This record gives sequence, structure tokens and C-alpha cells, in this order.
Amino acid sequence: MPSPSEGSRGQGSRERQSVITPGLLRGWRLPEREGGKETRGTVLVIGGSRNTPGAVLLAGIAALRAGAGRLQLAVTESSATALSIAVPEAKVVGLPETAEGSVSGDVPEHLLRLVAEADVVAVGPGLDSVPETIAMLRATLAEAAPSTAFVLDAYALGALSKQPGLLKGEERPVVLTPNLVEAGHLLGEAPGDDLAAVAVTLAGRYRAAVTLHGHVAAPDGRTWREESGDVGLGTSGSGDVLAGVAAGLLARGAEPAQAACWASFAHAVSGQRLAPRYGRTGFLARELLDEIAYTIGTVG
Repeated sequence: MPSPSEGSRGQGSRERQSVITPGLLRGWRLPEREGGKETRGTVLVIGGSRNTPGAVLLAGIAALRAGAGRLQLAVTESSATALSIAVPEAKVVGLPETAEGSVSGDVPEHLLRLVAEADVVAVGPGLDSVPETIAMLRATLAEAAPSTAFVLDAYALGALSKQPGLLKGEERPVVLTPNLVEAGHLLGEAPGDDLAAVAVTLAGRYRAAVTLHGHVAAPDGRTWREESGDVGLGTSGSGDVLAGVAAGLLARGAEPAQAACWASFAHAVSGQRLAPRYGRTGFLARELLDEIAYTIGTVG
């Protein structure tokens, strides 16, 4: 059997995947950072719109629950004050917005300074304009240090599907967190039933770790499968939580595939913990947040 960090290699079939279990994760322990909050990394979440600032809140708090040391949130100017009150643990900055309330692709200098200093940049939660997101991604990728990790979610994945060259030549750590619709956009066709194969294809095409509906793949062909997820995770905001957990784990020093595996497990098992109280489909994405740290901590 391969070691956890090796995973299983192949064309993505279920038989060739390593199952993500507590035992596998115990053999692939997350980095432990000693010292102050700076040692556990800074996560910058860029997203939201006038109508969806809550997605940034979910992703940001998830990053802290996963162990990130510092959190910065960048949202539309009209949402920044309310979000800074809702998340007092974070530095919150406002961004220019379009007349429709989308984050503008005209990236301000104060955001570029934050990007240059961040350890992880998560882009996408709550964004609602592909053209504006393309411009933002191009600017932030150009400004970020080569070692800065990126997590791309939601409309950032839509932007990537329209401009796949955004990651060309990038050797930085990247995690993609598509849902089935976003996977179809990235793939250029309906994903079909073999999601393991789709994850492998996307990981190779975009040179990124991919977590797709419980299937995780690395660019080098390693594959894993998370089997704890249930229907309740298919709820509004759940994907924002997953992206935030991945960002927080990257900030702690996890490699992209490791962050994707641990995040997929923490996301799924947190839903399991809520099911006895709320049923399989009655819990909310915000309720996952309070289970994340406990789930990660009890892997042991």
C-alpha cells in the first residue's frame, strides 16, 4: 500500500484511490507551528458582492477554525463595515464595486499590498462576475510571491475556465474546490459519473490539487477518496466553508494535496457530527464552522 503522501496513482478509477480515513491522516500529520499567530500564516479571502458578503465570512472563519494565524477579508466597499463587525478577528478592507454591486476587477493598491504579504490567497467566495474576476485574478497572481498559495472557488473557477492560461507557468501551490457545475465548466463538458477521473484530469490540466465531491487528485496523478460526505453538505455556503478550511490548512504549511484531503475529511465529518441534531439535510453551512476545529483535532 502507498504511504498517505504518495496516495494511489492511476486514471482516477475508484479502485485505484486511497480512502481518506483518520488512520491515513494520522500518517500524514499537519505541520505544527510553534510561536505566535504569524507562524501559522496569513489568509486573505477576496470575494463577496453587495448581495453575498456572507460567503467571505464563511470562508474566513473556516480558515481560522482550520488553524490559520491571521485573517484578512476583502469585499465590496458597501459591505466592509458590516463584515468587520461580524468578524472582529479579521482585518477587513473594502474594494471598488461596479454599479451592479460586483467586486470590480480594477484592483486597488491596498489590496495588492495585502496580496504581496499573504501566505494564502483564497479567491471566489461570493463573487458574481466572471469578467471582473478574470481581471482580479490576473492582477493578484502577478503580485503574489511565488510561494504564496491560492485557493480558487466559485466564480474564480469560472474565470479560470474562461482563461485557463491564468495558471500557465505558475509553479505556486494551488487548490481548486469545484462543485459539479464548476467542474463541468473547467472540463469543457458535462463531467459524467466518473468524478475520480474528472478530478485527475482537472488536476493535471491546471497543475493544482483538486477536491471534487469527495474525490481528491494531485497534479502528479495521486488520488484519494473521502467517503463520509452526505447529502446535507449540498447546502448554500457549504463550498465556501470547504475552500476556507483548505486555505487555513495551507497557511499552517500543508502541501496542496494534503490540505485538500484534510479539508475534504473535516468538511464531511463535520456534517456527520451535525446530522444527529438537525437530520441529514437540516443543518446550515455556518453550523459546520463550529465543528471544524474539533474534527481536525480529534483525528489524533
